[in-house]
Amino acid sequence: MNREELAFMLRGLVRTPNPRALRAAIRSTPAADLVDALETVAIADLVRLFVDLAPSELASLFTYFDPDRQDELLASMPLAAAARLVEELPADDRADLVARAPEPLRARLLAAIDAVERDDILKLSAYPEDSVGSVTTSDFVSVRADETVDEVLARLRAGVEDAETIYVLYVLDDDRRLLGTVSLRKLVLAPPDATMASIMREQPVHARADWPRRQAAELIRRHDLLAVPVLNGGDRMIGIVTVDDAMDVEAAEDARRLTRFGGTSQFGAGDLDLRSSSMGTLFRARLFWLVVLTVFGVVTSTFVAAQEEILAEVIILAAFIAPIVDMGGNTGSQSATLVIRAMALGDVRLSWRDLWFVIRRELPVVAAMGVVIAVLEAVLAFFSKDVGGEVLLVVGLAMLCCTVIGGLAGALLPFAARRIGADPATLSAPMITSIMDLVGVMIYFGLAYALLGDLLQA
Repeated sequence: MNREELAFMLRGLVRTPNPRALRAAIRSTPAADLVDALETVAIADLVRLFVDLAPSELASLFTYFDPDRQDELLASMPLAAAARLVEELPADDRADLVARAPEPLRARLLAAIDAVERDDILKLSAYPEDSVGSVTTSDFVSVRADETVDEVLARLRAGVEDAETIYVLYVLDDDRRLLGTVSLRKLVLAPPDATMASIMREQPVHARADWPRRQAAELIRRHDLLAVPVLNGGDRMIGIVTVDDAMDVEAAEDARRLTRFGGTSQFGAGDLDLRSSSMGTLFRARLFWLVVLTVFGVVTSTFVAAQEEILAEVIILAAFIAPIVDMGGNTGSQSATLVIRAMALGDVRLSWRDLWFVIRRELPVVAAMGVVIAVLEAVLAFFSKDVGGEVLLVVGLAMLCCTVIGGLAGALLPFAARRIGADPATLSAPMITSIMDLVGVMIYFGLAYALLGDLLQA
C-alpha cells in the first residue's frame, strides 16, 4: 500500500472507526508510515480512532509521534486508558512522557499506574534532562554469574517481551553491580552447562547516570555497541542506553549545535525552537548576540574613523576594508566548524596534545590559502581599480595575515570555550566575526602606516 492509499484508508477509518481494519493495518504497515499518515488528523479524531486498540497496539504507534503530539494525545485520553498506555511504553519513553506532563495530569497518572512502573518512572525522571540517566531504560535482561547457558536460554524462551534488547545480557551480582556482559551469539554457541561467569566479557564499557547524555552516544558509536550499560553513583546498574536512543540524542545534539553556531542561543538558556519557543525567548536570545556584535562594530568603526589622515591621502584603501575583514571571519568560521565537528565526534579533546595537533594541521593550510587569496586579491585589484604597487602590497599582506590569523583563531576558540565551560558552538561564529573585524582593520591600517607612512610625512 503506497502513501496515498494508506492516507485514504485512514481517513475512512477516522470517519467510520473499524478496530479490526486498524489492527490489520498496524500488523501489515510500518509504524512510522502509519504515524506519518496520521499527522494531519485532529487529536479528538485520533483518540476516537484509538479507543478500541489494546494498550500494546497503541504503544507500538505512540512512540513514533513527535513529543508535542504525544503530549496532546495523552492529555485528551481517558485517565484509565492513558495509564494503561504509559505502562506499556518503554521505560525511558514513559519517564520522559510523564515528566513533560502538566503537574495535575502527572499526579493523576502516577496514582493510576501500577506501583512497580510508578517507582521506575520516578527513579528515571529524577535525573536531569541532559544526563545519561534521562535516556536510560530499565528494560534489560540481567543474569547471575552462576546461571548456566541452558537455564538462561530457557528463561529467554519463557518470555522477555518487555526487554528493549536481548542481544546483550548483563551479568549482575546480588547488589546489582555489573560483572560483565554476554552477547546472544556467545550464549547460543557456548556449551549448555557453561556458566555465565565463564563466558562473560569482563570490565565492559559503561556510562554513568550523571554524565552528559552525549557521552553515552559517543561510547555507543566508538565501540559499535547495540546498548551501553548505565551505572549510578553506587556502581549499581540502573539500565541501558540503546543505539536508537543514542541516535535520537545525536540528532538533538546536531540540531543544538546548528542553533548555537548561528548565534541564536544565550548562555545558560535552553535551545530555541521556531515552533515551541515564545516570541519573547526568541527575541531575547537573538538580541543578546546582536548587542555583542553591535558593541564590537562600534569599536571597529571608531578605530576606522581614527584613520582619517591616511584615508584622506590614499582614499582607495577604504575600498578594501570589507573584503579583508570578511576574509578573516570566513576563514575562522571554516576552521571553527572543523574543530567543533572533531570535538563532537570525539576525535579532538580538551588537551595540550590535541591543541598542538590542531595548530600543526591548520597552520600550513591557512598559510597556503592566505598566499593564494592574497595574490588573487592583488591581481583583481590591479586590473579592476588600477591600484599602485605599494597599495597592492598592503592589501595582499593584510589579506594574508587576516586569513592566517582568522584560521588560527577559529581553530583555537572552541578550545578556549571548552576550557571556560561554555559551548564551543555558542561562542565561535559570533565571536570570530567580531574579533576578526577589529583585528582585521588593525592589521590593515598597521601595514598601511608601515608601508605608506612616507605619504603622510610628505
